[in-house]
Amino acid sequence: MQHSRRGERSRGFAPEQLSELLLSRAAVRIVCMRGTVHLLTGADAMVLRPLTQPVMRRDLSTNAEHAEALRGIDFDALAAEGRRLIEERPSSMAQLRPLLAQTWPDRTPAALAHGVRDLLPLVQVPPRGVWGKSGQPILTTLDHWLGQAIPADPAPDAMVLRYLAAYGPASVLDVQAWSGLTRLGEVLDRLRPQLEVFESESGTELFDLPDAPRPNVETTAPVRILAPFDSMLLAYADRSRFMTAEHKSLLFTVNGIIKPAVLVDGLTAGVCVLGNGKSGAVLDVELFGKITKRATTAVEREGLQLLRFAHPKAAAFDVRVHR
Repeated sequence: MQHSRRGERSRGFAPEQLSELLLSRAAVRIVCMRGTVHLLTGADAMVLRPLTQPVMRRDLSTNAEHAEALRGIDFDALAAEGRRLIEERPSSMAQLRPLLAQTWPDRTPAALAHGVRDLLPLVQVPPRGVWGKSGQPILTTLDHWLGQAIPADPAPDAMVLRYLAAYGPASVLDVQAWSGLTRLGEVLDRLRPQLEVFESESGTELFDLPDAPRPNVETTAPVRILAPFDSMLLAYADRSRFMTAEHKSLLFTVNGIIKPAVLVDGLTAGVCVLGNGKSGAVLDVELFGKITKRATTAVEREGLQLLRFAHPKAAAFDVRVHR
């Protein structure tokens, strides 16, 4: 049974608070762990982005779409020119492509822009990510946006401890799956004296912070509705603690989409679709199997809270649970 440690921190949260953090540059949207976009505090981004640079660098030679077109290019020169352009004027990938092609006319413009994405710590500047706003990703460098120098060689210890604070108890492979990095066993061995160490039912070592909350096995996890691509579903190598192989095939689509999941007693129990029309806001929940009447009531209650949060001005709210 998996218990999230994130609920208390988000109690009383309003979307406008996050918008203000983005506008004030206290929070940023940036490609980081596993080479995907994350929302981080500026302080965390300054540490996590350079730590995950090996993931980005690896993609330069393994990316199925662009690696061949980038083969043999001077990456230092590409990074320097990309930095010059994007700090001079924040740009989208589409805007950056023809500018880079002026220097490398024999290279594919899309591959050049992708190379800059991998080589530089690029943030998506507002209004991207601001609640109620829209717009394509416009990019500049993290250090230029925050006006701070990025640490040259940050230690991974703090990253591993931050991970355990949110997702422990967890194994070495779990931390590596979340971050995209390898050889983190060395880090956990170094941190071992200050951690609690457990053994899973399969015999795997699990690490956690000594003062982290760990409910006893009889504790019932509350119903939760996760966002699409929620880190809860991506933070572990071993997802069997909250998801069966059959459920994974229903949540993770072949084209890379990860659907919003419904958790009942800490286990994946269904998916949902959120919508808002003229008649009001609707949440359709499709369960994978039977759940108790009490759990159904809890799903409906949680769904109503989500609808009121996402669409506070809707004319009506309706949660529809389908088996």
